[in-house]
Amino acid sequence: MAEARISVDQKEFTCPVCLDLLKDPVTIPCGHSYCKSCITGCWDQEDQMRVYSCPQCRQTFNPRPALARNTILAEMVEKLKKTKLPADCYAGAGDVQCDVCTGRKYKAVKSCLMCLNSYCQNHLEQHNSFFKGKSHKVTDATGQLQEMICQKHEKILEVFCRTDQKCICVLCTMDEHKNHNTVSAAAQRTEKQKQLKETKKMFQQRIQEREKDLQQLREAVESHKRSAQTAVEDSERIFTELIRSIERSRSELIRLIRDQEKQMVSLVEGRLERLEQEINDLRRRDAELEQLSHTQDHIQFLQSFQSLSAPPESTDGNDDSLIFLFSSDNMRESVHQLRNKLEDYCKEELKKISDRVTFTNIVPRTRNDFLQYSHQLTLDLNTVNKHLRLSERNRVITFTDTVQSYPDHPDRFYFYQVLCRESVCGRCYWELQWSGYVFISVSYKIICRKGRGIECLFGSNDHSWSLYCCTFSYSFRHNNKQTVLPVKSISSRIGVFVDHSAGTLSFYSVSDTMSLIHTVQTTFTQPLYPGFWVYKSLVKLC
Repeated sequence: MAEARISVDQKEFTCPVCLDLLKDPVTIPCGHSYCKSCITGCWDQEDQMRVYSCPQCRQTFNPRPALARNTILAEMVEKLKKTKLPADCYAGAGDVQCDVCTGRKYKAVKSCLMCLNSYCQNHLEQHNSFFKGKSHKVTDATGQLQEMICQKHEKILEVFCRTDQKCICVLCTMDEHKNHNTVSAAAQRTEKQKQLKETKKMFQQRIQEREKDLQQLREAVESHKRSAQTAVEDSERIFTELIRSIERSRSELIRLIRDQEKQMVSLVEGRLERLEQEINDLRRRDAELEQLSHTQDHIQFLQSFQSLSAPPESTDGNDDSLIFLFSSDNMRESVHQLRNKLEDYCKEELKKISDRVTFTNIVPRTRNDFLQYSHQLTLDLNTVNKHLRLSERNRVITFTDTVQSYPDHPDRFYFYQVLCRESVCGRCYWELQWSGYVFISVSYKIICRKGRGIECLFGSNDHSWSLYCCTFSYSFRHNNKQTVLPVKSISSRIGVFVDHSAGTLSFYSVSDTMSLIHTVQTTFTQPLYPGFWVYKSLVKLC
C-alpha cells in the first residue's frame, strides 16, 4: 500500500517568538505552540503579575500552565529538517545570510532597519505577520545594516546634512547638526540623481572616446601588420634579386679570371718551351767549348772557336708571368674594395630605411604629428558646380544663387560639388574651415559628373566617402549607407587624415586637442581626391 504524503510549509512549524523552527515544541492551553525555552522566557517576565498570556492571541492563564512536550510536532519538525531544499535557497559566498536561520542559513531577501536583522523569505513573512500594523521599514537585503543606523542615537539615517556632507538621523538635527542645512535623504537623492545622469553621460562619452581610440589603435596595429608583411615580402623579393645579381657578378668575375688564366698559361707554356730549348743549346755549346779547350791542334781550335763562340738566338722578352701575377693581385684588391664598399653602402642604406620605418610607423596622436603629413590643396576649376564660387586662389568655396560663368567641361559636377586637383597617396593630412551644410569627402576620380543619380553624389556610391556636417547633425556616408554619429557638436575646423596603403580614413575636430569624429577601415584601390559638397555655406582650405 502506497504511503500517504502531506505537503507542508516550513513556516507552519516555526516559533512565533524566535521565528525559527520549533525546538522542543510545547503547546499551551489556547492551542498555540512554541519552543519550550521561548515560552518559558516570556512567562518568566510575567511572574510578578501572576498572569500568563499567549504572545499571539493574548489569552491569559492563571495559574501558570504546566508545559508538556508536543511529541507529534517534535517528530514533524525532525522530518522537516531532513527534507532536502533547493540548493539555491542557501546563502553562498557574497550572499546576505538570514540572521534568524539556525544551522545552514538561507539567503536573505530583505533587511529590517528597526530590528537590524536580515530575513529569508520564510522568516520575512513571519516578521511581517508578527509586526503587522507596526512601522518596521524594510529594504533590500544588505550586509551593511550597521552603516544605515546612527551610531550615536541608534536611529535610521534618513536626513542628509549638506553642511557636513553626511547622512544623519532625525535626532542629530537637534544637537550637533542644529542650524545646519539639512534635507531629507530622498530629496538629496533626487538632486544627486540628476548629477548621476550627467556623470554617467560624461562617462559614456569618455568610454566612446576611448573605444574610438582603442579601435583606432587596433586598426593601426592591423595596418602595421599588413604594411610589415608587405615590406617583408618586398624586401625578400628585392634581396633575392640582389643576391642573384651578385651571384651573376661573381660568376662573371670567375669566368673572367679563368679566361685570363687560360690565356696567360698558354703564353707561359710557349715561353717555357723556348727557354728549355735555349738552355739545351747553351749546354751543348758549353760542352763543345769544354772539349775544344783541351784540343792540341791550333788550327782546329781557331776554326771551331769562331762558330762555337757565337751564342744561340736568345728568347729574352717581357716576363708574362710577372704581368699575370701583378694583374691577379690587382683583381683581388679590387674585389676586396668592392666587398667593403657594398658592406658600407648596405649598412648606410639599411640605417636610413630603419630610421624612415621607425618614423613612419608612429601612429599620429597630436596635431603636430598630423601636420607632418599636411599637403597643400587647391580646388579644380574644371570640376566645380556653377553655383559654387571659388576665391582666394581657388582655396575657398562659397555657395551662391548666381550662376557662375564657367565654361562647359566634361569633368564639371551637376551637384553642388567640387574636387581638388591634387590626389592623395601614402599618408596625407589636411584641414578646412566650414559652416552651414557640407559634405567633406574623398573620391576616386572616376566618379560620375553628369546627371542627378546617386552615382554622382559624394557618399552615395562605392567611389566616395563623406562626412556630412550641419549645425546639429553629423553622419558618415558611403555606398548610399548612412551612419549617424553620436556627437552633438564639433569644431568649425576639421582635420582629415588618410593612410592610403593602410586603408584608413579619419575625421577630427580640431581645437586645442584632436578629437576623433569618425574613422573607417577599408581598402583603397585607386588614388583619392579630396572633394566637397557645399550648400548655403562656405568651406575654406587651411
